[in-house]
Amino acid sequence: MVNARTELLDVRQMGEADRMTIAAGTSGAVLMENAGASVAAAILKRWSARPVTVLCGPGNNGGDGFVTARHLVEAGWPVRVALLGPRDHLKGDARHHAERWLGDVEPLTPHVLDRAELVVDAIFGAGLSRALEGQAAETLAAAARMGPPIVAIDVPSGVMGDTGENLGGVPAVLTVTFFRKKPGHLLIPGRSLCGEVVVTDIGTPPSVLAAIVPNTFENDPALWHARLPRPENAGNKYTRGHAVVSGGYPMTGAARLAARAAARAGAGLTTIAVPEIAFPIYAAASTSIMVHPIAAPEDFDRFLDDRRVTGFLIGPGAGANEATRTRALAMLATGRATVIDADAITAFQDDPFALDRGIVGVCVMTPHEGEFKRVFDTTGDKLKRTRAAARRSGAIVVLKGADTTIAAPDGRAIVNANAPPTLATGGAGDVLSGIVLGLLAQGMEPFLAAAAGVWLHGAAATAFGPGLLAEDLPDLLPGVFQRLDATR
Repeated sequence: MVNARTELLDVRQMGEADRMTIAAGTSGAVLMENAGASVAAAILKRWSARPVTVLCGPGNNGGDGFVTARHLVEAGWPVRVALLGPRDHLKGDARHHAERWLGDVEPLTPHVLDRAELVVDAIFGAGLSRALEGQAAETLAAAARMGPPIVAIDVPSGVMGDTGENLGGVPAVLTVTFFRKKPGHLLIPGRSLCGEVVVTDIGTPPSVLAAIVPNTFENDPALWHARLPRPENAGNKYTRGHAVVSGGYPMTGAARLAARAAARAGAGLTTIAVPEIAFPIYAAASTSIMVHPIAAPEDFDRFLDDRRVTGFLIGPGAGANEATRTRALAMLATGRATVIDADAITAFQDDPFALDRGIVGVCVMTPHEGEFKRVFDTTGDKLKRTRAAARRSGAIVVLKGADTTIAAPDGRAIVNANAPPTLATGGAGDVLSGIVLGLLAQGMEPFLAAAAGVWLHGAAATAFGPGLLAEDLPDLLPGVFQRLDATR
């Protein structure tokens, strides 16, 4: 599953990668030289020469800033350098590169921003573990007010590299980081403060990943494209899977959205099992989607007993009641792939551990934040919470949002970053659960099916653009699949 463009390293892991690189023979001074040179190169690629102020901190991030300043001067730019704290307090590689800077070093105050048309934030990067304060906070706030573009080295100072939490950072238009992204580059609000993120090679050998063993990834087709279900020449509708959605009443639209999405995701057969009273509504709106009326509990039992059914979904429009809870547990008890969403999550809010106990096979849960807090612990950042929920429940947990996180019980996690804001529309979550159901029904590995479903959902919304409605999404999937195959 590891891919050179998808691993995310937390701050500790990135420090370990640096230590192993140095132990293998590349000095810290060389790594710092390469880092600062790559920042300067990214700036030179995007802007013409202009007055720039480089704000340096007392650690390695500041050392990167001194190197950046030197390379910009060599390219003919007018550069001012400001340092937080006394120059003689610098140590190690940062001190080495500060001594190679031949220009003035001013105290880091808002005054150094006068006439600056570009600002480089090299104060703290991901090395900060507390809120910004004092001159660092004042100077960055002044830069944000004055309006010149800000380029951040590693992460904007004040943004936590592991969580994306903002403790005083200001928006950058460009963030240059090294070797691999960190979770904070993708998690909200960090992602919204980083601007464009560029990952540069500074000489860290990819072989260090074998020792680090990353278990957090950025969602990308490279992770799962090869595992997408494909129709076989000798196959039939049953070999492509039979997906069953439990339809609700009187809220009928949600289940219909999910069922259409499951079919568009490739399920060979898709059936909505609905209360008998709702049958005319569902039947009138469905053609290739089959609708089966449920007049008595034993009618649904037939689906549970039919081994040709390969995936279940309950929750969209179901109602957060005892009947939904009972049916969800019955689906889970089959051991076949089951997606639990929306009302079927809320139905367990009085006894969340009953849901955990009911999971005996493949299960994917797709809560938004409100549903999540009804059944799971909300302590910690989004990645931590999603991992804890997956570990406790034994399910793949998809915690939805602009920065959807997907976690498996074994600790693996994926952060998604391709969802446009237009997905904040009623019914979009029902479509997502349907896409995941369609992939699971075809036998796709559940963690990857969840990740693929989330990415495909975002790609479909991006393809449509403004004015998106949830019902637009399922019919955009064929185009997403075609473009995906054409580029792989």
